[in-house]
Amino acid sequence: MIVFADPLRDSGLPRGGVITIGNFDGMHVGHREIVRRVVERAKSLGAPSVLMTFHPHPLSVVAPDRVPRQILTLAQKEELLADSGLTAMAVIPFTPEFSCWSASRFVEEILVGRLGAREIQVGSDFCFGAGREGTLEYLAERGKELGFTARRIDDITSRGIRVSSSLVRTALTKGALRCANLALGRIYFIDGRVTTGMRLGRKLGFPTVNLAPYNDLLPGSGVYATTCRFASIPEVFESVTNVGVRPTLFESGDISVESHILDFDANVYEDEVRVTFHRLIRRERRFGSPQELTNQIRRDIEQTRHYFRQHPQF
Repeated sequence: MIVFADPLRDSGLPRGGVITIGNFDGMHVGHREIVRRVVERAKSLGAPSVLMTFHPHPLSVVAPDRVPRQILTLAQKEELLADSGLTAMAVIPFTPEFSCWSASRFVEEILVGRLGAREIQVGSDFCFGAGREGTLEYLAERGKELGFTARRIDDITSRGIRVSSSLVRTALTKGALRCANLALGRIYFIDGRVTTGMRLGRKLGFPTVNLAPYNDLLPGSGVYATTCRFASIPEVFESVTNVGVRPTLFESGDISVESHILDFDANVYEDEVRVTFHRLIRRERRFGSPQELTNQIRRDIEQTRHYFRQHPQF
């Protein structure tokens, strides 16, 4: 899959293909099914398959107060699409200027002018262009004039429930990992860089690595059974990760992500790390004293070890 970071200017874009357009945040099972259908359809036509998306999220430009926290970074989205069979991923930089483009200009300059679209597949609620004037019906009418077809992608359901990025976000913020992971079709993860913390975990006897997350959306406050993979070390390590404000130690504080890595003793400061969330152990809560917290951490570690004995990752 070739990634075009600015299809408005990049050369070599595949023409005459089957194109799908959307945000694709999370790359959940619904998104994966859409991509599978587009790739399959393109192969049947002997044409390239193209996924078009926008970065940053359009609402961050046109309505910043309504933009949802994103499940994936752009790099993660590219990673999850890398083996999808797509010919190309076209990432449109969504700028204030681009937000003013009419639906007609988008169709004529990008879909036809730059990509020579043969077929476009979008969801029934897809809208584009200034004022959201472009719809599936609009695409179908313009296609008759300009030589492409527009097809509707039906909603994807899992166990009778419509799968959506909103569903995944809600599940994650509630700590409902089982629901989120079922909808994602994979185990949820975040990436970041290891930073220095206040060394409070070490003082309690449980040193942690502190994460500066790259991801916008974090799971709900709680203690999780996780695995950590560092860029500089080939192994994957079992870990206990706390997401929250650490109420026993602070009256108030910012959300932090810190992992106690089991059977681990290495300097990973400034390293990049992926934290994968397997199970919620418990919700974050305030304890009566640091000693009570210490005792609970021991129980959290034992529960995490037990979980991984029952669900080995390697």
